[in-house]
Amino acid sequence: MKTIIICASTHHGNTRKLVDAIVAKHPDIEVVDSTKETSRDLSGYDLIGFASGIYGANFHPSIVKFAKENLPEDKKIFYISTAAMDKDFSKSMAGAVGGKNTRIVGYYHCQGYNTFGPFKLIGGTAKGKPDAQDIQNAVDFYDRISKI
Repeated sequence: MKTIIICASTHHGNTRKLVDAIVAKHPDIEVVDSTKETSRDLSGYDLIGFASGIYGANFHPSIVKFAKENLPEDKKIFYISTAAMDKDFSKSMAGAVGGKNTRIVGYYHCQGYNTFGPFKLIGGTAKGKPDAQDIQNAVDFYDRISKI
């Protein structure tokens, strides 16, 4: 199965830690940093992941734009996210993937260290996150969905 993960992890690298652990176990997975690369032909991939830190309750704008402009029809996709809050943020991608007949095969989310805005004044929230267990859970998540 040919897999690619489109990633944006700009604050503390929380999401990139998860993606890097997945790629360490599955070195054939390609990774694109959507903050540096804005287009890629995704038609040859069987499974496409969108991995992002959460910014204002949404996936990073570069991820949303990348999906909207590059995601072909009829693809299996998955989401990975990190944020200070433990909540489902995948709905923020609906506009980017809607109407493309995608099949969402999974969503993994965990907390990530956050020092955005006023949280910096108190030393941040979710310190030490993602931790080793969160990272292993992300790898296990990919192992499960890659078999779907």
